[in-house]
Amino acid sequence: MQIEFSEKELFTFKKIAKAAEKLKLPCYLIGGFVRDKILNRPNKDADIMCVGDAIELAHYVAELFNPKPTVAYFKNFGTAQIKLPDFEIEFVGARKESYKHHSRKPEVESGTLEDDLLRRDFTINTLAIELHKKISGDVIDNFDGIKHLQEKIIKTPSEPSKTFSDDPLRMMRAVRFATQLGFTIEKQTFDAIVSNAERIKIISQERITDELNKIMLAEKPSAGWHLLQQSGLLKFIFSQLLALQGAEYIDGIGHKDNFSHTLQVLDNIAAHTDDLWLRWAALLHDIAKPATKRFDAEHGWTFHGHEALGAKWVPKIFAKLKLPQNEKMRLVQKLVALHLRPISLTKENITDSAVRRLLFDAGDDIDALMMLCQADITSKNKAKVRRYLNNFEIVRKRLIEVEEKDKVRNWQPPITGEIIMQTFGLKPGKKIGVIKDAIREAILDGIIPNAYNEAYKFMIQKAKELNLFPVG
Repeated sequence: MQIEFSEKELFTFKKIAKAAEKLKLPCYLIGGFVRDKILNRPNKDADIMCVGDAIELAHYVAELFNPKPTVAYFKNFGTAQIKLPDFEIEFVGARKESYKHHSRKPEVESGTLEDDLLRRDFTINTLAIELHKKISGDVIDNFDGIKHLQEKIIKTPSEPSKTFSDDPLRMMRAVRFATQLGFTIEKQTFDAIVSNAERIKIISQERITDELNKIMLAEKPSAGWHLLQQSGLLKFIFSQLLALQGAEYIDGIGHKDNFSHTLQVLDNIAAHTDDLWLRWAALLHDIAKPATKRFDAEHGWTFHGHEALGAKWVPKIFAKLKLPQNEKMRLVQKLVALHLRPISLTKENITDSAVRRLLFDAGDDIDALMMLCQADITSKNKAKVRRYLNNFEIVRKRLIEVEEKDKVRNWQPPITGEIIMQTFGLKPGKKIGVIKDAIREAILDGIIPNAYNEAYKFMIQKAKELNLFPVG
């Protein structure tokens, strides 16, 4: 097979070939870039492997560009990196590796092209193109990588059990590639993941979570989570999700399998947004259902309070998975906490007060919340789904109407604590909070408009009613 490069790619690769020739180093474009070229997938990263000193090659290549890019190099690993506009190139020397059982850090020594190809994770990543004066684009394929791309399978170039035992992160990568590409993991390769699943415990959480995030950003992320569950990996990397599995029956009354439901919600929201954190919110929205599950003879199965408990768990889950403890985490927490609110509005006559409170609590995240709630409709009953969707449209319209009228999204109170203290000559304390809360509730309930003069009058009146402090 022959690969065709764009003019920009060819310009870059010819410079690398020129440098390699000057240094008398056999040099190859290898791995993911070649794979993605065959699959017609965009890729702005290229791996260059040379039989020799990769750091020296990288420095020589940088000299051929104007302006000259910075070379980031890692002497201990013998690798280097150059960032060009819209293109990143990593240089590595051909090597062979051996591993000790307790660590995924290999003992490395220089090797040949064949050694380097054999150490790679999957056959689809062993494809290479030699870079020399005349770049033909002819693909070197020693392990049937092209055939496996055509067959859409993930397979290791060497014995799979040893591959995964040596570097257990490759098990996560197998799941990730299968999810991203829509491929199947070949049976012997998958069986080896099952056999070695517990070895994932020697991998750092950061590396595992990096793979999880790539799975989450795939077109159909549920495929990856199903593979993690089927392979036994999920038990070691996120066992809480497994508690969602299964349906229990009492007196013939059952509840849905919340694991399958959760993954359907994840796929539903993935069809509408690439936002990683909305996808995490979808995955975690029902995480506390197992802990709140109860059976009531009159009402059947209930999960009362699972949204509040789930929101409480989000920071702990993010900390365990080494996900960021910042506004992204707080967004997920908010969406988990509020995910039942819009649904509850579809079951009652929608009052302005209820809509105001939802707008107030959700703020600028109201659109994300509505997207999550719509994704949460997974019933197989088409009539029920249509009814829910129609009700959702009513809620959307009411949100727009009330927001235009009352301006309560990201609401700032017209009466601040400073105004209360100045008016009554007070120092900071609980009494100020009581008045502020009373003003907020009065506005949200529609007792007074969201305006300064009316809120000021209400403040004076409330202070007298509560006899909190002297009013002149």
